Amino acid sequence: MFIEIGNTPKSYDWGSLTAIPELLGVAPSGGPQAELWFGTHEASPSIVVNRESTNNDLSPIRLHDWLSENQGLGPGEPTRIGFLLKILAAETPLSIQAHPNSLQAEQGFTRENEQQIPIDAPERNYRDPFAKPELVLAISERFEALAGMRSIQEIEAAFKGLGADELVELLGDLPSLIRTVLSGGREIQNLVSEVQETARSTDSMDADTVRRISRSHPHDPAILCALMLNRVSLRRGEALFLGAGNLHAYLQGTAIELMGPSDNVLRGGLTSKHVDVEELLAIADLVPRKMDLLVPEVSGNHRRFNPRGIALRLDHIIGPTQIDLSGESIALCTDGEFEVSGEHSSHSFRKGEAAFITANEQSLRVVGTGEIFIASAPAASKL
Repeated sequence: MFIEIGNTPKSYDWGSLTAIPELLGVAPSGGPQAELWFGTHEASPSIVVNRESTNNDLSPIRLHDWLSENQGLGPGEPTRIGFLLKILAAETPLSIQAHPNSLQAEQGFTRENEQQIPIDAPERNYRDPFAKPELVLAISERFEALAGMRSIQEIEAAFKGLGADELVELLGDLPSLIRTVLSGGREIQNLVSEVQETARSTDSMDADTVRRISRSHPHDPAILCALMLNRVSLRRGEALFLGAGNLHAYLQGTAIELMGPSDNVLRGGLTSKHVDVEELLAIADLVPRKMDLLVPEVSGNHRRFNPRGIALRLDHIIGPTQIDLSGESIALCTDGEFEVSGEHSSHSFRKGEAAFITANEQSLRVVGTGEIFIASAPAASKL
């Protein structure tokens, strides 16, 4: 069965005025639209758009409530799907952040429940007990990001190149260095000013990173942390996978994100939201690593992104093809028109339309041209 779904974009201040409306084929709202969620997460659950096609009831219903009704669970027993699909549209940089693994999420969620911190409290770190690995695929011509720790030698060169030589002697202890930088004391603020001034007249990728961040976060000490991360520039259609603990920040661009069914974010700066440096360091993976692009399996009009050992799968389709369905899925059309047929039913997609696909459709025949994404989590227990 295909169940058409929709949602309301989140209007964070870093969002684009036009990117999400253009993808949906609707008029801009006049304000920033940063993210559009497709899934069952309580923070922004999808709504069944055409309920009449399911039970002749036109009243709005959230997707997880529809699943409860149709899986025999009864009222008050909502269910969830094992992933969250998003459109992300960043006009200015997002926070430096990392996400917990499954054990860290379970422990953190339990701990904050025991502390009786309301689930929607600004100071809450863990809003659910789930991990949040994430796959990001660029759909703008460029998508600029920071991801993963650079080597000590690269960090040293970045510091020296932009006038932060004083931090070099702290490179032997990265947690201590990050803690010192994010403390934001007078000496750190002076270093931030020095780095910003040097970046204005320096032609390098590091200087570009500083200039980009400084336009929206001019005095944030996390600017120095940004120099510790790899700069990654994705071209349209290229993808990156970020595992648990990966320190990252998205700088600018529009992307499809597929992640675990979680909203757990530990932030270190570049934000007006809650920052918990100690908890961030407790879950962060500070091992230096290069960030390789995620290589898809390619077959004709079909590309499949499936991070090794992780239960997330994103199928990117631009023309007629046939694919197997791995459990419950969500399809999102961002261009053109498609007719998608499963074992029991079919659905027509136009630009900006999305649908939840039940697992019993098993395999899909896709006809049409444009661009459609199909997200699934073949084995949610692996998240």
